Amino acid sequence: MTLTLKDFQDAKERIKKHVIQTPMLRLHALDDILGTNVFVKLENLQVTNSFKMRGAMNKILSLSEAELKRGIICSSSGNHGQAVAYAAKQLGIPAVVVTPRTGSKFKRDKIEENGAEIVLCDVDDRFKITKELSERRGMTIVSPFDDEMIMAGQGTIALEILDTGVDLDYLLIPTSGGGMLGGIATAISESDSEIKIYGAEPSNLPRQSKSLKEGKRIKVESKPTIADALVVNQPGEITFPYIQKYVEDVLTVSDEKMIEAQKLLLEKGKILAEVSSCIGIGAILEGKFKPNKDEAVCFLISGGNLSLDQLNL
Repeated sequence: MTLTLKDFQDAKERIKKHVIQTPMLRLHALDDILGTNVFVKLENLQVTNSFKMRGAMNKILSLSEAELKRGIICSSSGNHGQAVAYAAKQLGIPAVVVTPRTGSKFKRDKIEENGAEIVLCDVDDRFKITKELSERRGMTIVSPFDDEMIMAGQGTIALEILDTGVDLDYLLIPTSGGGMLGGIATAISESDSEIKIYGAEPSNLPRQSKSLKEGKRIKVESKPTIADALVVNQPGEITFPYIQKYVEDVLTVSDEKMIEAQKLLLEKGKILAEVSSCIGIGAILEGKFKPNKDEAVCFLISGGNLSLDQLNL
């Protein structure tokens, strides 16, 4: 399967009763600091407070009645797990979430609140354990990123951005496995838009940037990062070719600049977002991306699942 504009349009229709159209705002207060015209697409206001609901629900609603009855399983550091657990609760089906022990307790508690079973594991073992459990229990895996149905759901963000009619030059997107980045970039291109797409990832986990440089999927060493939503150490097998084809580049950002970006977004933009979501702003603060002052840049604020005690203020 190769994703087309119709796949994104179909996904938008399929999930419309289960998600909201999130706002895209103009943040004048950040213009002088970032040196450009700043827009933000606020997926932190999405159902379950992250973009993940789009892809998860699109995938789950494509399953047969028999598959739904047997239940669904996923691996997640938090946000995808919340989306899968919430979707399962709404549809009245069983759900299991395999999540790293190092993940956010706040996010883990939210998964449990929605009634999903949680299985804890080491971060590098989560996909293997998910596969083993799915085979043992007959459950369908809802991938956090490496599935075209997931990508199509995430790509509905692009359709909403284009529907605003705002003349953007760039869109900066947080990335880990590449489902959202690949989905949005493909949807933008399939819509014949000239918006240039950049990804942003933690400097400690440069899986996409290294893979693009090498021209193949590279697995990097799993190192700690404050960006707990961006911890995958290798691009997806399905997502990576889309990223190669449609994404300009993927920028690496330090933990320090992500924290600085989170503070900036809260203090000047009055928007509370998890630190992973602020990585695109961090790329400009770190000098990795330098748009002109007359250009328009939209930052994808991908999630807002955090408690006040997680703020590094």
